[in-house]
Amino acid sequence: MGTQPSAALPTATLRSQAKENRRQALLSSAAALFAVDGFNRVSLEDLGAAAGVSGPAVYRHFAGKQAVLGALLLSVSQELLDGGRRVIAESEGAAAALHGLVEFHVDFALSNPDVIRVQDQDFSNLADEDQAEVRTLQRNYVELWVEVLAGLHPGTEAAELRMRAHATFGLINSTPHSVRSHGRRIAVKRARPLLQSMALAALMAPAVPGPPG
Repeated sequence: MGTQPSAALPTATLRSQAKENRRQALLSSAAALFAVDGFNRVSLEDLGAAAGVSGPAVYRHFAGKQAVLGALLLSVSQELLDGGRRVIAESEGAAAALHGLVEFHVDFALSNPDVIRVQDQDFSNLADEDQAEVRTLQRNYVELWVEVLAGLHPGTEAAELRMRAHATFGLINSTPHSVRSHGRRIAVKRARPLLQSMALAALMAPAVPGPPG
C-alpha cells in the first residue's frame, strides 16, 4: 500500500511542536537567568544548559542572546496587550472592565516576577527596534486602562489617568519581588486579593485638592 499524503502531517506537526517547546523552554530559562544574574553575565552556553540543549543549539531558535531578550520582552508585552483587550471585550461597563484588568494584571505579575525584573533591569540591552516595539505595545496597554478609567473619572485629564495606571503598575509589579525576597513569603492566595484591593483603591481614589496657594 502506498503512503497517504496526509500521513506525514502528524510527524511534521509533532516536530514543529517540539521545536516550539524548546523555544519556550529557552525563553523561560532566559527569564530566570537574566533576572538573577543580569543579561550581560549570562552566556549562550548558560541558556542552553538551563534549557537542556547545547549553547550552539540556541542558534536554531534565535539569532543570538540579544534576540532571546527581545523575544522574551516582546512576547510578554504582546501577551499583556492581548489579554487586556480580551478583558475589556468580555466586560459589561467600565467598572467591570477595571476589576477585570486589575485581576488580569495581578495574576500576570504573580506568575511572571522574573520577566518583570528583566524588564526593569535589562530593557536598555534590547536592540533599538525591539525597544521601540516594546514601548509601543506597552503604551497601547496603558491606553486601554486610560480609556476604562475615563469612564469612571469623567472630566479627568488623560495625563492624570495615565499617572493612576502607571502608579498601579508600580504597586502590582514590585510586590512579587518583595514577597519573594524579604522575610517569610506570603502565599499567592493571600497576596492576590490584597493586591487587587489595594490596586482598585489607588485607581478609584478621589483627587485631593492641595492647600491654598
